[in-house]
Amino acid sequence: MIKTKITESFGIKYPILSAPMGPFYTTELSVAVSEAGGLGVVSHATLQGKSSIKDMEKQLDYVIEHTDKPFGLNIRTARVQTDHKIMLRKIAQLSNSNPKIREQLIYLLTSAGSPRNASKILKQKAPHIKHYHVGPALWLVDKIYASGCDGVVATGTEGGGHQSYEGISTLVLVQQVAQKYPEKPLIACGGIASPEGVAAGLAMGADAVAMGTRFIASSESEFHPNYKALIPPATARDTLLTTGGFGPIRLLKNKYCLEHGALITKEDKIKQELAYDLDGFMEDLHHYEIVYTKGDVDNGAIPVGQTCGLIDSIMDVGDILTSFTKEAEKILKNLCANIY
Repeated sequence: MIKTKITESFGIKYPILSAPMGPFYTTELSVAVSEAGGLGVVSHATLQGKSSIKDMEKQLDYVIEHTDKPFGLNIRTARVQTDHKIMLRKIAQLSNSNPKIREQLIYLLTSAGSPRNASKILKQKAPHIKHYHVGPALWLVDKIYASGCDGVVATGTEGGGHQSYEGISTLVLVQQVAQKYPEKPLIACGGIASPEGVAAGLAMGADAVAMGTRFIASSESEFHPNYKALIPPATARDTLLTTGGFGPIRLLKNKYCLEHGALITKEDKIKQELAYDLDGFMEDLHHYEIVYTKGDVDNGAIPVGQTCGLIDSIMDVGDILTSFTKEAEKILKNLCANIY
């Protein structure tokens, strides 16, 4: 068994979390990951025609109905994600009024924006929930801890979905954060989809790893079979950084991705956000929905990390957690055995 600050604090068997993957649903996946001994993380899903608050409540009800294990939740705090403050207050209310949610919802991950307001709300209204934030660069990690967060998910540019303009790799970033904040709990994310990746993250100083693409390509995830089928044959060269709703986004190359255009600058992205109207936002979201619900892998947006080059099959969640941890243990023990 591998024991870390994360496994001890969260009460989980394996030092592996599922990464949030909104706007898609990961509710069933989260149950499977938590049931198998990891920590499942429910995504901030924002597909069309849904009330985000009611939808979140429905997802939480589903999780606590299907597992009694701990789990987490992601909320995006970006400028254009205007519902996040209401969602945070609602989470605090539900956690304080529902004993099962209070017991099981132990981890809240904010991302894609500042954590300051979220930290203030949670510290005042739900201090029992551990609040982590995605940090894509060391200077931003400094700001995260100054905001009062309990921990950081150090996420490098190799990962799928929304990324940072910083462009720093997980390999460099995790080392930087571990060196500067050795006493703080640290989760490594981005570019991890193998036992070697788990071992590397722990060896660099992380207390757990989070994986997205590897869990998309699992039997239990809600992702459309057409989406999943693209991952095993893909190579690490088959993804591209383009511009998404919150900045750079790594997508699998397809008709939509290639026609979407090159990555624009941060300044141009802010101008684009200011010019957004609801119709434009919903049209962009539509391309994510059609790949998720209809399996349109030509005209849909397909977030995938460079780790697609490490994945050659669809696996059961339980097998991912047990085999990856077992093999990571062997790798770390073999390294120690070579030290004289």
